[in-house]
Amino acid sequence: MRCRLDLFIMGGVDEDLLVTSVRSVTSGEPGRSLNEARGHHFVIDDSAVAEEITPGESFLAGISGCGVLLVERRARETAVPLRRAEAWIAGSRLRSDTSRFTGIDIRFRLSGVDEAQAEELVAHYRRH
Repeated sequence: MRCRLDLFIMGGVDEDLLVTSVRSVTSGEPGRSLNEARGHHFVIDDSAVAEEITPGESFLAGISGCGVLLVERRARETAVPLRRAEAWIAGSRLRSDTSRFTGIDIRFRLSGVDEAQAEELVAHYRRH
C-alpha cells in the first residue's frame, strides 16, 4: 500500500520569495534518514539511535547558525569590528511529547565589540 501526502501551499509568484528546499528519505536502516540540500548530503538519526545529529539538534543548529550569521552580516553592514560571534542554544521538550519545544534559550558571545555594539547586534537578531 502506498500513501502519499503532499502539502504544498503556493500563492502567486513573488519575486521577493526565497524558497529553501531539502529532500529527506528513509535509509533502510531504522531510525536513520538521508538528507540532501543543494547537493550536500547529511544523515539525521532518530534520538533513539543518535549516532548522527538528531532532528532536534538539526533544528536548533539552524536557529543558532542563523543567529551568528545574521549578527556577522549586520556587523559587516554597519562597520562594527566583530571578530567572532558564538551562540549556544538549548531547547526543552517534554519526554512524553518530543514533537514540540516548550522553551528555547539562546546566548551569544561576541568578540571585538563593546557592550553597546553587542547589544545592538543581538537586538537586530531578535527583530528578525
